[in-house]
Amino acid sequence: MDDIVELLRENQDEPYADFQSRLIPTIARETILGVRTPALRSMAKKLYKDERCGEFLRELPHAYFEENQLHGFVVSEIREFDRCIGELERFLPYINNWATCDQTSPKVFRKHKKELLPYIRNWLDSDHVYTVRFGIGMLMQHYLDEDFQPDYLDWVTGIRSEEYYIHMEIAWYMATALAKQWEAAISCLEENRMEKWVHNRTIQKARESYRITQEQKEYLKALKR
Repeated sequence: MDDIVELLRENQDEPYADFQSRLIPTIARETILGVRTPALRSMAKKLYKDERCGEFLRELPHAYFEENQLHGFVVSEIREFDRCIGELERFLPYINNWATCDQTSPKVFRKHKKELLPYIRNWLDSDHVYTVRFGIGMLMQHYLDEDFQPDYLDWVTGIRSEEYYIHMEIAWYMATALAKQWEAAISCLEENRMEKWVHNRTIQKARESYRITQEQKEYLKALKR
């Protein structure tokens, strides 16, 4: 929608766009306007209530990074689970960077964890990098506390990929699992269930965490491959 792009242009910041481009190397610099996240979140809240919201969500693919960010933030506002899943599944194949993937986080999922699990299982089996990454992120966000099951570790450690952004997300998930579910997660490292690079990056990230005890950090160091 031209008026939305125009609004984004009014809030662009070229030096910030240069900075973002260095952090998100998978997308072209010319597709980044440099609109800051608080402004995008504010726009998304207004757009969600706008009668033109549906029109914007149907306009895929978008030309600009900020349009994707806005799209993800709007989807995250949807309060009906089925509608949110429908819009999300339509959007996921068009996500082309880690930032949009990681910052798309529907609030409604907190109340529908049982219904969400089959979708996560499907996302983890996807051929699309950021769909897999999104699925891992949702497992990390919603299922490492009271809703944790050891099987979820198997889902994640069973992923085989050559993609850097999937490897990094697995390591992040496992490092968080070590902090929250040590007894279950440590066996994944003891049994070498992950590829070597992911295994070692998990240890690195966990040893950098303040939630891991010094004794645990020393044990992790001994497990490095």
